[in-house]
This record gives sequence, structure tokens and C-alpha cells, in this order.
Amino acid sequence: MSSLSLAVRDSNTMLRRNLLHARRYPSLTLNLLLTPIMLLLLFVYIFGDVMSAGIGGADRADYIAYIVPGILMLTIGGTTVGTAVSISMDMTEGIIARFRTMAIHRGSVLIGHVIGSVLQSIMSVVFVGAVALAIGFRSTDAMILEWILAIGLLTLVALALTWIAVGMGLVSPNAEAASNNAMPLILLPLLSSAFIPVDTMPGWFQPFAEYQPFTPAIETLRGLLLGTEIGNNGWLVIGWCLVLAVLGYLWSSSVFNRDQK
Repeated sequence: MSSLSLAVRDSNTMLRRNLLHARRYPSLTLNLLLTPIMLLLLFVYIFGDVMSAGIGGADRADYIAYIVPGILMLTIGGTTVGTAVSISMDMTEGIIARFRTMAIHRGSVLIGHVIGSVLQSIMSVVFVGAVALAIGFRSTDAMILEWILAIGLLTLVALALTWIAVGMGLVSPNAEAASNNAMPLILLPLLSSAFIPVDTMPGWFQPFAEYQPFTPAIETLRGLLLGTEIGNNGWLVIGWCLVLAVLGYLWSSSVFNRDQK
């Protein structure tokens, strides 16, 4: 069997393992989903009218349309925190050490985690998106091409953040530390244009909010779903995703290959 065939076979085996593990222990995924859903309901039903006025909208429906792309990105960030925790648990509970003694492709362990996490991220986005539709979100300007591009964008962001989360999980001594180390993946969307426009933020904070990874991703998703101006945000988010994915992959591979626990 060729090296490529072995890698594909073993990665598929690890992917099935991770998906089965997520199905048997869904509490972590459900807990991470509660945050974006609660924020969605809180900002729509409690702050919706006020926030809508702040973005120049006429009613709560305008703010639902504005906030949903940010909530979807927040959902991806939250799901990847679960990946960091899962990786850390595998490292500390001895299963990785057992895998090292087996005749399997070395990289398949990480690849299985990454693909599984991306699939869980997209399923989580679909679930949160369904909640958004139920409370009134509509994307009347998006055609089939825009929806395909939106799904591709969400997948690309999920892939990039997952590789960063894998590295965070590998360097964490336990699951609790992994959860804490991965918290920026949830906090950064809160410091972006997810809830309010960047130009309404304090002047000293605007450069950070505008150019951090989540803001161009959110603005690009808004443009695809709502027909707003995308500008340079599309190129910025692609650049951010490529850089994060490559750095995360190199970091994770380096730590995994040298860690002999």
C-alpha cells in the first residue's frame, strides 16, 4: 500500500473515531453552542431595538440581519475550543501514546481531528443558522453563487482556526488549560464588527478591531448574504486564513512530532 493510500485510510479511521466520540459525548459541543445562541437571543430580543438604531436601522429585523454573520463566526470560534480540549484530553489520557506504538500514519491523528472539527463547525453553524431563521433572519440578496461562497468562507475560517486550536491543545497540560488557552477564539469575535460597526468604537481601538481576523471574515460574510460592500475584506480574510492555517499546521506538526509522551 502506498504512503498516500495509508495516510488516507488512517485519517479516515481517525475521523470516524472523532465523530463517534463527539456523538457519544455531545455535552461539550452543546455547551459551546449555548454561548452564540444565548448572545443571539439576548442582543435581538433585549437590545435589538436600541442596537438597530445605532446601526441606522429602522427596527429589530435590521439588527437581526446585521448580527447573524457575526454570530456564525462566533459559533466557529466556540466549536474549535472543543477541538483544543479534545486534543489535550487525547494527549494526557494516553491514547496518543498508544497510537504511536501502532503501525498507522503519524499525521493521521491530527488530520482526523482537524477534519472532524471542521465538519462539527459547519454542523454547528447550520444549527445556529436555523435558530436565526426561526427568529426572523432572511437573506433575500444572496443567490446560489453567494451561498456557495459563504459556505466556502465558513469552511475556510473553520479550517484555519482548527489548526490553531490543535496547536493550543497540544501545548496544554490538561483539558482545563486547553479551554483557557483557546478562549481568544471566542473573545476575538466579541472585539470585532460582530455586534456594532467598527466606526462606532473608540478611535484608539478601531485599528485593532478592523484588521483582526474576524472583522474581515464577518464583513465578507455580510456582503455575501446581505449584499453589503465587501471591499478589500475578501482578500484580507483569505490572507488571514492562509497564514493561520499554515502557522497552525507547522506549529501543531512540530509539537506533535517532538512530543513523545
